[in-house]
Amino acid sequence: MTETATTEKLLLQKDGPIGWITFNQPEKRNAVSQEMWQAMPEYVADLASDPAIRVVILRGAGEAAFVAGADISQFKDRRRNAADEEEYRRISGAGGESLARLGKPLVAMIHGFCIGGGVSIAITCDLRIAADDARFGIPAARLGLGYHYKGMEKLMSLIGPAYTKELFFTARTDFSAQDALRMGLVNQVVPKADLERFTRDYALTMSRNAPLTLRSAKASVEQLLRPEDRRDYALLDKLIKDCFDSQDYQEGVKAFSEKRRPQFQGR
Repeated sequence: MTETATTEKLLLQKDGPIGWITFNQPEKRNAVSQEMWQAMPEYVADLASDPAIRVVILRGAGEAAFVAGADISQFKDRRRNAADEEEYRRISGAGGESLARLGKPLVAMIHGFCIGGGVSIAITCDLRIAADDARFGIPAARLGLGYHYKGMEKLMSLIGPAYTKELFFTARTDFSAQDALRMGLVNQVVPKADLERFTRDYALTMSRNAPLTLRSAKASVEQLLRPEDRRDYALLDKLIKDCFDSQDYQEGVKAFSEKRRPQFQGR
């Protein structure tokens, strides 16, 4: 694994076909600072434009947490009132939107605390793989803050209204990995000791598949979650056409007939 770019609090690494973005503030359980959000769009753009990278994984540094929410220590200086909140939301929104727009599979590798903003980051990903020590919650009601409806809509589309209300109404931060699996908040739960190996192997499995097909499938799911009158069917038709017109399609058919693993190039 090679480190290709760093800031003090956010790391970007490339490991063969896998890109890793690490929230690196373990002394604060990887609470997300404004600086992290400011760096995120550049990191995501780097991984998106690199044809060697097929899958991106988000993780938290240290042993205690994936992301334990926003960095509350910055609230008194940077989120003092509604005007400050608007600026903070603009910066964090740009970071979150860059993750949401990534056309490649995006995986959250979750251990320890995944709280508040950590849940928001996790549900931006396509898949969530959790260690058996993971703990989840959204304690907005303990802080008195207003949780933006876009984030709530995304959560509700994933786990449904009843579980969404349970998370918000109780403000509990001790929902277990098995609770999250039952809700549909995570895809897999594995022993903590196996988390990195399992997640990396899962990403490698995805990386061997045709990138254009994965891009088409990801876009289709995103569009089909929208009301029918807001779906971009022209985009989906184009992405499907791109698959059938690609060298990868020819390679896939040839490899199948030759009983070998295809070597996809993403074109």
